[in-house]
Amino acid sequence: MRVLIVDDEPLARRGVRVCLRRAVDATVVGEADSSDSGLTMIRALRPDVVFLDVQMPGMDAFDMVSRLDGDERPFIIFLTAHDGYALKAFGVHAVDYVMKPIDDGRFDDAMRAVRQRVLERHARKTLARAHGLSTLETAFSPTSWETRLEVRNGGRTLWIDVEDIDWIEASGDYVTLHVSGRLHMLHESMDGIERRLDPARFARIHRSTIIPLGRVQGLSLLPTRDAMVTLCNGTELRVSRRYRHRISVDGLRRP
Repeated sequence: MRVLIVDDEPLARRGVRVCLRRAVDATVVGEADSSDSGLTMIRALRPDVVFLDVQMPGMDAFDMVSRLDGDERPFIIFLTAHDGYALKAFGVHAVDYVMKPIDDGRFDDAMRAVRQRVLERHARKTLARAHGLSTLETAFSPTSWETRLEVRNGGRTLWIDVEDIDWIEASGDYVTLHVSGRLHMLHESMDGIERRLDPARFARIHRSTIIPLGRVQGLSLLPTRDAMVTLCNGTELRVSRRYRHRISVDGLRRP
């Protein structure tokens, strides 16, 4: 992975370099001390990953990210001393959000998440070349996502529109659909229901929880390196660090 570090503090950039020594598959291709120079270096060096400080003189990190176009823009890991930017960071599709001072374990979690994203992008490129498609066409290759789910209630069969689902939780050999205060049981595994739902609109945030991204109203980071999401109906659900990068997709609400 080609990595660029953008931070106006030399000691902070050095700290990221030190942490990256543990990642044998990462190579630092450059450093920038401002958003303007960072933008120039991204366009010239085309890194896979950018570690980006949120608060810098002049243009802030979010303005900088908004100027990056296309499917080929680098994956962003935000660095900041303030946790108040968490929801905004994921709203612009950041892979992760690491607090300063950097904790080694937390940094390694971010690297695992971004490594997976880089591998997925490379796989899409390989598939696109093999089939003569653009990367964008490959990313959105035809797949039939469910729009309604069939549940049984006594002797009746009900159809639940996926648009109406508040959240989904594991219940033994079943999953429970939470829909406007009502519970509907479906004989399905979490892995099975996850494969049936559009990943641009639904995300697994825990081994036992799936949420619709469009219903996320708030996000806060926890000392355990997990996170907590608040849904529009006030429900609070834990996001395990294993799945946290999955909420950085198009369906996430902007603050």
